[in-house]
Amino acid sequence: MTESLRFVFVKNGTPEVYLPWQMVFYLTAGLTAGVVVSLFTRPVAREHTIIGTTPSDTRKEADEAVRACGWDGPYFVDADHIGLGNIDEFIESSDFFTLDVADFIGEPADKSDVDSFVQRHKKFIGSLAIPGVDETFDITEERLRTIAGKFLLAVKQAGRIYRHIEAARGADNFITEVSMDETLLPRTPVEMFFILAAIAAEGIPGQTIAPKFTGRFNKGVDYVGDVTLFAKEFESDLAVVAFAVKEFGLPENLKLSIHSGSDKFSIYGPIAKALTLNSDSNFSRAAAFALTTFSCTAAKLYSGSASNSSGGRV
Repeated sequence: MTESLRFVFVKNGTPEVYLPWQMVFYLTAGLTAGVVVSLFTRPVAREHTIIGTTPSDTRKEADEAVRACGWDGPYFVDADHIGLGNIDEFIESSDFFTLDVADFIGEPADKSDVDSFVQRHKKFIGSLAIPGVDETFDITEERLRTIAGKFLLAVKQAGRIYRHIEAARGADNFITEVSMDETLLPRTPVEMFFILAAIAAEGIPGQTIAPKFTGRFNKGVDYVGDVTLFAKEFESDLAVVAFAVKEFGLPENLKLSIHSGSDKFSIYGPIAKALTLNSDSNFSRAAAFALTTFSCTAAKLYSGSASNSSGGRV
């Protein structure tokens, strides 16, 4: 690792340093847990503005850092917090796109789109049981319309962003994440299930989904919240994603993404337990990426020009 390399996160507009040994620890933890690790750099649009860099700077520094470290695994440049208003500046330099559509949650979709959503999922009306989730869910047409009214426009917006990227880059040469984590309230398992149904119907080959969990995930500090409740939500989401992959034909490597996951030591245990309990499923091997995502999303790879590249996810 070269002398100029540092790992930092931005707090209140000021870069603060994560030491290289911490990043090595995070990656080693993932490997010890049997997780295949890929390095990501994460150019956040708003932080480029703060520190005066461009997406091409991040790509250049990521490529140089990978060569300097002798990293021989896959790595990606993640355009984070992007939408139709800023995606074009990232298309050439990035190959992982986090579609941030949280602002559209709760905004009403067109009535015709809601009607189509309800018609498409009428087969679930009645009692819905999701393997691995303790409770069963009473699904009515009204409940489907309520879920569509809350989340459908956000998924539609993700579809527009995805197709814009696909038109510019072509299909199958970039990774797509749908991010809905920056909201006040966590979603329920049944909401998660129908969000994934809408993502599939929209034709988005999502490889990661970032839902909102209970508690606070501030950068650089431990998790703040009810660990027991978080564990229950996490275990339920693992089950929901596994079921949705089979039910809706989503990518088999669909993963949970937990943003701002560094230093959340109090919930690493529940995460490891949940992944162990699901260790026999193909999904759990893909979803195991949550451990290193939790560890590394907030770490940003920093070299001379103070670019805001970020360190690993699984």
